[in-house]
Amino acid sequence: MNFNGHGVWAIYRFEMARALRTIWQSVVTPVITTALYFIVFGSAIGSRMEAIDGVAYGAFIVPGLIMLSLFTQSIFNASFGIYFPKFTGTIYEILSAPVSSLEVVIAYVGAAATKSAALGLIILATSTLFVPLQVLHPVGMLAMLVLISVTFSLFGFIIGIWAGSFEQLNFIPMLIVTPLTFLGGSFYSINMLPDVWRAVAHFNPVVYLISGFRWTFYGQGDVPIGISVAATMGFFVVCLAVVMWMFKTGYRLKS
Repeated sequence: MNFNGHGVWAIYRFEMARALRTIWQSVVTPVITTALYFIVFGSAIGSRMEAIDGVAYGAFIVPGLIMLSLFTQSIFNASFGIYFPKFTGTIYEILSAPVSSLEVVIAYVGAAATKSAALGLIILATSTLFVPLQVLHPVGMLAMLVLISVTFSLFGFIIGIWAGSFEQLNFIPMLIVTPLTFLGGSFYSINMLPDVWRAVAHFNPVVYLISGFRWTFYGQGDVPIGISVAATMGFFVVCLAVVMWMFKTGYRLKS
């Protein structure tokens, strides 16, 4: 079967247009929230804290803040994108259209990842208004930004298919992902923790993503960059496999 580029572009364009219609929720609100984090943590608290691994605290939290917004927005955009057709019943039109399951995933996940990555870059630009920044590995930073955006968009896509209600749609992001992000070194280095809690933190998968992204800025992280990349790629492969299984079996898509 030939790749249906027109079908993929149609779905992708529709999802991007939806983001533009909700520009306040999609872009402005996360940027304002991040600015408040900088004011509270970067200025009020950061001015009273010593540098972490030679990096000023205000600058140290930038990668974590970007990841916090990236995780949230990737999951929200992808989960809502596929859940809404289920809710309205238009999912059957998509399933009966001449597009394969892989093409549907590429369109929805691609749109969600595009929006999330763009938001991450906007927040990065915003952060330069508050703290001096350096990015030692800009290519690596962009690569990690895209990879994490795609991975969490796939994860959000899984949640959107699984969810049977709007309450379930918000359950995992609010009660699982957000706490793991705050406990994953967004605002501190896990090396600052006591030995026992540092060992426990290594079981938090978000630690590896944030550490890898922070490495691209300052050349150092809580775990080696190779392990961070491997963990991120592993999460990506697992999410992709689950999504393809859902389409193959019709799990919560055809009922």
